[in-house]
Amino acid sequence: MNLKRLTDILTRAFLCGILLILGWAAKNYLASLKKPPTEAKIEERALRVKAVRVQPEDVPVSITGYGEIQTLNVVSLAPEVSGIIVEVHPRLDVGEIIPKGELLFKIDARDYEAQHKDSKAKVEGWENSIQRMEKQLEIERRRLQTLRRTEELAKAEYERVRRLFEKDQVGTRSGMDAAEQAYNASHDQADLLQQSVDLYPIQIREAKNSLASANAMLDLARTNLDRCALTAPFNARLKAVSVEVGQYVAPGSPVLTLADDSLLEIHVPLDSRDARQWLRFDGKRETESEAWFSNLNPVACKIHWTEDNAGYAWTGQLDRVVEFNQQTRTLTVAVRIAGKEARSSNPKSLPLVEGMFCSVEIPGRPLQGVFRLPHWAVSFENTLYKSVANRLVTVPVEVARTQGEETFVSSGLQPGDIVITTRLIDPLEGSLLEFSLADGEEDPS
Repeated sequence: MNLKRLTDILTRAFLCGILLILGWAAKNYLASLKKPPTEAKIEERALRVKAVRVQPEDVPVSITGYGEIQTLNVVSLAPEVSGIIVEVHPRLDVGEIIPKGELLFKIDARDYEAQHKDSKAKVEGWENSIQRMEKQLEIERRRLQTLRRTEELAKAEYERVRRLFEKDQVGTRSGMDAAEQAYNASHDQADLLQQSVDLYPIQIREAKNSLASANAMLDLARTNLDRCALTAPFNARLKAVSVEVGQYVAPGSPVLTLADDSLLEIHVPLDSRDARQWLRFDGKRETESEAWFSNLNPVACKIHWTEDNAGYAWTGQLDRVVEFNQQTRTLTVAVRIAGKEARSSNPKSLPLVEGMFCSVEIPGRPLQGVFRLPHWAVSFENTLYKSVANRLVTVPVEVARTQGEETFVSSGLQPGDIVITTRLIDPLEGSLLEFSLADGEEDPS
């Protein structure tokens, strides 16, 4: 029993050994059939980017601001006399344009016509009075000359009678007294008439003063009569209307608001730093005593309606500085545009009108010797990537201005430098570059 068990164990051990030998032989055979892999060559991969070769240039700067179109001249009209409205313009509605000189509304003028006639009659009465007094003065002066001659004759007669009576004892005392009485009466009449003649110029001056007062009242009556009809002072667009036939109006109460669209204006707030650096002041002032900004150069400005920025562009003119706001640190300038320039030559475009919110491009002083780049080529930390021997290098730069889609670099670059314009996120410094230049120049590598 033990011998049989031993035989089985030995048999199993022998078979296992044979299996192991066969497996080892098969492994070696299969291994001899396999070819060793070729050795891989590790090559550095180039980063494909777009780039531009920069050169310094002088760049015109434009400052962009926003503002609302407003009509420069807006007038609120109020009647200057009271009364009942008896007539209005047939198109007296908001939005209508009334040509200059056309009647807007009319007030019942009967009371003012009566006042005008009364004042006119008083003027004519005082004119007649002055003519009468001047004629009487002329007559009284002639009478005075006659009375003075009569006075002289009476005096001479009295002297003759007195001399005959006193020296020659001719005549009587009563005759001399009668001659003296006649002389005194003549002298008294001449003096009374002289007083009347002397008073006439004063009376005439008083009458002329009254005539001037009457003429003033006549002018006032005529003016009030003219004020009964109110006409358009210019080609007026009606902004507000609160008047109708039969309405009683009083002086000073606004009933119409008119806008003169022949001249428009935009108030554009600008950052005070941009204004200080780029606005073109000419250094001239009306006087040397005021503490205010000097005059602005009247440069042409481009205006776009913000609802159609890519559409029609109007041209305005920079006019003046309106105000400086310390709270917002903005400088507000006025840009004017004539009404005829506010129309569009494109029939599909709307005209530029009051209330439109617009963007305004104001030409400023030029940047000199700067490098023009797309704004995304410069990071918010004022760094950019450039190619040095086909390797990526990070360079700090100084940004002079960002304008629209472009950034202008004033220092940190040299003429001919190749700047990478592809947006890169955390690239490896010194990476190998393969780039194409924007101007079609081939990669120098």
